[in-house]
Amino acid sequence: MSIVDSLRPRAGLRVLVTAGASGIGAAIARAFHDAGSQVHVCDIDRAALDRLVVTAPGITGSMADASVAADVDLVFDDVRGTLGGLDVLVNNAGIAGPTGPIEGIDAGEWERTIAVNLNSQYYFARRAVPMLKRSEVGPSLIAMGSVAGRLGYAFRTPYASSKWAIVGMTKSLAIELGPQGIRVNAILPGTVEGDRMRAVIAARAAATGVSVDAMREQYLNKISLRRMVTADDVAALALFLCSPAARNLTGQAISVDGNLEYL
Repeated sequence: MSIVDSLRPRAGLRVLVTAGASGIGAAIARAFHDAGSQVHVCDIDRAALDRLVVTAPGITGSMADASVAADVDLVFDDVRGTLGGLDVLVNNAGIAGPTGPIEGIDAGEWERTIAVNLNSQYYFARRAVPMLKRSEVGPSLIAMGSVAGRLGYAFRTPYASSKWAIVGMTKSLAIELGPQGIRVNAILPGTVEGDRMRAVIAARAAATGVSVDAMREQYLNKISLRRMVTADDVAALALFLCSPAARNLTGQAISVDGNLEYL
């Protein structure tokens, strides 16, 4: 295999993407599908799930709340039927969580953020790992973190806390699963252009008493390249991490952020 060929994932990989019907998850699902993988996604948004499976024939999907263990069990029932096994898990589910000073954050919002961002990673990993151990094509687990998992993030404490925990989980699982040939890495996106980021900027602007335009400029000024990344930038890294060229990459938390200097 040439170096150029090794940069592409093997055709026919069986891939599960959580929260895969929109945003980064959909970009990753489409990228693997275009690369010749068999792709199954789950999502809590029925409309988005229906749109994806219609516009990307061949991708299959399940309705699920990734933070609910019983829903996750049903997803794996579907995965066994649609994929017949698993080579790649992309643990992508996550929410922005509340924005505000710690004394103003509602306990329920804190718990929901941890449930979706962290507990879901556990629920999916514990069901996926036995299937990944049976894979014969270089199995991989990718956890979607955030640059907030390596930097402090004022007024976004629940989100940052959950993303730091994902890095710890990634490094621990890489050690645990390495002897079985399973690679585990985290992707840490920076400021990703899209509806979710626009909502975050608006909420942070309100919390700090500045205009939305001024807050957006503040975000861009923290990035060395002075631009946000796209969902496709993140998907490209996910593909690389599942390629033969990345066969010795594990236990890494890799930022895709244009060098975001601080939050």
